[in-house]
Amino acid sequence: MNHTLASSPPPAGGDGAPARSSCAPGVRSGDHHGSHRHLLLAPGAATGEGRIDAVVVPTVRHRLRLGHAATLARELGCPLLVLCSGPYTGTAHLRPLGALGAEVIAVDFAGSAALRLPRFETSAILPPRFRRRTDTAAKRNLALALARMLSWERVVFLDDDIEVGEPGDLRRAAGLLDRFSAVGLSIAGFPDNSVVCHAYRAVGGAQESFVGGGALAVETARDVAFFPDIYNEDWFYLLEGDGLRPLAVTGTVRQAPYDPFRTPDRARNEELGDVLAEGLFWLLDEGRTIDDAHHGHWEEFLARRHRFITGVLRRLPGASVEPAERRRMEEALKAALGRLAIITPDLCLAYLDAWRADRKSWSDFTALLPAAGTVDEALRALAAPGHRPFTTLRLNPPRSAKRDRSPSA
Repeated sequence: MNHTLASSPPPAGGDGAPARSSCAPGVRSGDHHGSHRHLLLAPGAATGEGRIDAVVVPTVRHRLRLGHAATLARELGCPLLVLCSGPYTGTAHLRPLGALGAEVIAVDFAGSAALRLPRFETSAILPPRFRRRTDTAAKRNLALALARMLSWERVVFLDDDIEVGEPGDLRRAAGLLDRFSAVGLSIAGFPDNSVVCHAYRAVGGAQESFVGGGALAVETARDVAFFPDIYNEDWFYLLEGDGLRPLAVTGTVRQAPYDPFRTPDRARNEELGDVLAEGLFWLLDEGRTIDDAHHGHWEEFLARRHRFITGVLRRLPGASVEPAERRRMEEALKAALGRLAIITPDLCLAYLDAWRADRKSWSDFTALLPAAGTVDEALRALAAPGHRPFTTLRLNPPRSAKRDRSPSA
């Protein structure tokens, strides 16, 4: 699909919008690629099952959202690592999960500053208005470090609003990690997209979801990627020096509904990460590489992005949504345009340079990580000077369900 889009001439008027009569589902914009799934090397392919060493859930939500993950880990015979922050979850609240019979290792995440992790240039170079206020990327990086130290070679990242209907799908994803660096599961249920892409779908745009960190099996022994602290951090994790790392998809999970237009701040905070990721994947769609992301590419892509968003805005009056929803969509799109206006080609180039430097820093860091026998031991080794190790909680499964080789807290 994307090659067709890339070769299609922009519609008359240069705004990336189709004619007014083409608001039916399936509309394609010449300034946006609604799918990247053709980049997957093995869509749907699975030849056998593999073991899973841990399921990792970063969360800020109430423990009731973790019941599915705990049951899933029990059925998979592996520990559930829960990385907690915020007032609604944490080691003080998770003891009831023990009734589900899973091995649960919970960690109260006090922030990346308390850990001896690399200080990423991708965060340092961003002006304050572009910095995120979430800790998902830092939690995932901690999980990657723990996996290296504990010899967890096959880890599944799972968001707390994702439901896995068939545990065998995760085992089949793990089985593909012999040949691929990461294996995603297709997202069913509520679409998992940026705010702008949700609005594009709402006005009839042909928009799919790509593989993401919400349901992702990764190989940690040979894989040294990291998650930068930016929207679409999972897409950056899937990239390597000049393109997409070996990646497959198999099985299906369901995303719980959420309101992408609840506040325009969401679109504003996503815009830089969406520009960077979509701009790089645009090149990959065309058979080019990340090395082609030069100044001229970013000038052209930022203009495309502006035409794309304004084209969606122009279609809003004809969208089949309630008036209140339409107003919120309009506010979100205008917030994205406001943030887009201060994104420059130089900022995009500087971010990519920082990302390349961070990849090297992370590789050097992981190569020196010591082996550890337990999560507590690993956290003690990772504690930054002047900071105590994070608080942990371990819930043991029944003796008959234990796996002797599973590291514990």
